[in-house]
Amino acid sequence: MPPLPRTMYCSLALLYLSNNTGKLSFQALSSIASPTKTPKPSNPIIVNYLINNLGFSESQAQSRSSHFPSIKTLEKPTSVILFLNQIGFSHSQIRSCALASPQILLLNPEKNLKPKIDYFQDLGLSGHDLGNVFSKNPTLLTCSLSNKLVPAIEIVKRVLKDDGNVENLARVLMRCSRGISGNIQRILNNVSYLESCGIVGSQLSLLVIRQPRILALQESALKALVSKLFDMGFQVDSRMLVHALHTVSCLSTETFKRKMKFVQSFGFTEEESMEMFRKAPSAFRASEGKLKLVIDFFMKTLKCDKNVLVGRPRFFMYSMEARMIPRYEVFKLLSSKGLLKKRQCFSTLLAMSEEEFMKKFIWRFGDDVDELLAIYKGHMFNSPEK
Repeated sequence: MPPLPRTMYCSLALLYLSNNTGKLSFQALSSIASPTKTPKPSNPIIVNYLINNLGFSESQAQSRSSHFPSIKTLEKPTSVILFLNQIGFSHSQIRSCALASPQILLLNPEKNLKPKIDYFQDLGLSGHDLGNVFSKNPTLLTCSLSNKLVPAIEIVKRVLKDDGNVENLARVLMRCSRGISGNIQRILNNVSYLESCGIVGSQLSLLVIRQPRILALQESALKALVSKLFDMGFQVDSRMLVHALHTVSCLSTETFKRKMKFVQSFGFTEEESMEMFRKAPSAFRASEGKLKLVIDFFMKTLKCDKNVLVGRPRFFMYSMEARMIPRYEVFKLLSSKGLLKKRQCFSTLLAMSEEEFMKKFIWRFGDDVDELLAIYKGHMFNSPEK
């Protein structure tokens, strides 16, 4: 073993003398003997280029330039930026791409970029929309077209039923970087497993559009999520299973438990909160602030029993601003004028479609239509949801 540097001997001696036990600990020795990681040197030519041409901060440019230690000229990054500009990428989109994946600036536009751009244009994406997809998920520009992109996108198109809606495909591509550029077999296995659980057709399509990252989950992690839902009382082929999976895949275990406890703090039992989740899983994606607003509205303003929300937890998903408060104001006015049946229930009125509500509670009261519309539309626009 080579001798330790003189400075290290001095440090060891100081540690030994300052130790009350008179012993040198292994941890102290390790902290001194372990070499610190030397940062990669930056490239001044690239640093200046990134700052002046793409608007990077100095620290951003310094760290990204370490990807180009041997670059002596600006020919490659200049040609890449020029190419992306010509096909419709905005300055901010190019900046986002280079910031997240600086290796893009070393690619050959004709050999590496153009084939991918052509493929995506054939899918129906172009100009700013195409730039938006790549700026949100720049790994699409760096992974293999034939080995990664084409097989993965073909799977996604099959799941989406290749409905020609390029917006849905773009949304999946923007939000599923690891899935599209990752393990193709994993994507296939996850789709097959979801289908085996009864999540098929439009349900599967909707899940992938709303939560495309589910394609990239480890197979064991996906099965664990579904298993947890089965333990909560969901069944294979249940129409609520897909909504529950969407919710638990969006929330950490700790966040989900906290929301359940939060609901229970208003007097709901554990079983009642779980029943609400089984009936309307999507409601638990609402913020705690929104949950509180709805609970207070029903239990304090409307003086309803909590069983109303246990029976119809989808009310948590309705907008306070655009639905609940405006309809409540109409309900109050009609009640004050004695125009409603004595036992007319507000929750029934609230559950109606917009068309049905307007027909039964606005248009039918000809003498009061203007006043009802003024109250309804006024509160719809002037009741900020907090």
